[in-house]
Amino acid sequence: MTLDSILKNLDPVISETLDRALSDKDISVEQGIELFDANGTEMNMILRVADELRRRTVGENVTYVINRNINFTNVCIKRCGFCAFSRDFRQEEGYFLPTEEILRRAKEAWRLGATEICIQAGLPPKMDGNLYIEICKAIKKELPDIHIHAFSPEEVLYGALRSEVSVEEYLRMLKEAGVGSLPGTAAEILDQKMRDQISPGRISAKDWIRVVKLAHSLDIPTTSTVMYGHVESSLHKAKHLEVLKEIQKGTHGFTEFVPLSFVHSEAPMYNNDNNKNNHYNGAMPNMRPGPSGNEVMKMHAVSRIMLNGYINNIQVSWVKEGARMSQLLLGAGANDFGGTLMNESISTAAGAQYGQLMKPKYLHSIIREAGRVPAQRTTLYTLIKVFGPEPRESESSLDKADPREFGSYHELIKLDKFRYRNKT
Repeated sequence: MTLDSILKNLDPVISETLDRALSDKDISVEQGIELFDANGTEMNMILRVADELRRRTVGENVTYVINRNINFTNVCIKRCGFCAFSRDFRQEEGYFLPTEEILRRAKEAWRLGATEICIQAGLPPKMDGNLYIEICKAIKKELPDIHIHAFSPEEVLYGALRSEVSVEEYLRMLKEAGVGSLPGTAAEILDQKMRDQISPGRISAKDWIRVVKLAHSLDIPTTSTVMYGHVESSLHKAKHLEVLKEIQKGTHGFTEFVPLSFVHSEAPMYNNDNNKNNHYNGAMPNMRPGPSGNEVMKMHAVSRIMLNGYINNIQVSWVKEGARMSQLLLGAGANDFGGTLMNESISTAAGAQYGQLMKPKYLHSIIREAGRVPAQRTTLYTLIKVFGPEPRESESSLDKADPREFGSYHELIKLDKFRYRNKT
């Protein structure tokens, strides 16, 4: 049966919305809500339409980047309800990597084929405003060709504040120091009332939008994200996608959209206990333990449908979803597998169970099993290599690496030599 014939037998509202999407017309917030609320046959058709739009837009390639995460400190002045990564500066588990250790990790990644270093961290108290600048300069001095994907809008705002310069000027300084793009994290849900619930005191929705638009105006591309599966509604998610679409219409600066599932197991706002790392005032009412499988599928599919023609790349977070769900999401509008990561600390601290590294050969296997074509890309989505249907013995030097040599987050927070309290 053709898509058109199946659409005729659906709920009229869903049918009309999906027909609009297939005709390359914009989907409204109200229509997006209907898609998020759909189930059964309607949901299955939403997934099918999203996959068709993906095929038309980006074809059969599933891309990824070889990169390394360097979360150089977990010490943070903010107390976000969903964050199990951060520590107060007085806590034993607070750590801080000096620039020479950041550089060592960057060089190691480069030797293993990484084209990108992703740098994000907590916001340490009384931070030297030039810290981010100096880190980038040190990396670029030793590794001039590596792409530095670093510092969320929250970090940019904090760096500008600590440096006593405007956000625009600080972005210029970061670009001159070697930053090639910004991660669009700290977006969570771009609704201020919701942000006041889950991350009081964090960067406002207005400021997040302002920083991103300024970055784009300076030719600094960014990613975009959402964090869902906590206390948000379908309205919140649909409005969030609409905000991103409107930004992209004006700036064309987003490279991708990444749905991020709320990982609840260690999150302070989910756990009402008195453990030493819980700085939040107990669990919230109506808090969900992350999204259901159906919610995850719909989040990726509706994102493809609502952002169609604006943000072409929908990324799966394998750290959040695991290999099996990520593979399924390739049939729900997603076309990118993110990065190999090597070290991933933030989701791991929250209780994610899917590891801190995914080797290229394993990525290729997952992609091929889904009937798609693995392709290595740069941060900005230039293709480096498209791989054939048959696996090779080893397609990357990273395939031969022992993950234990990179260390782990749980080991790092116990090391005396990087303890933040010793530093201060």
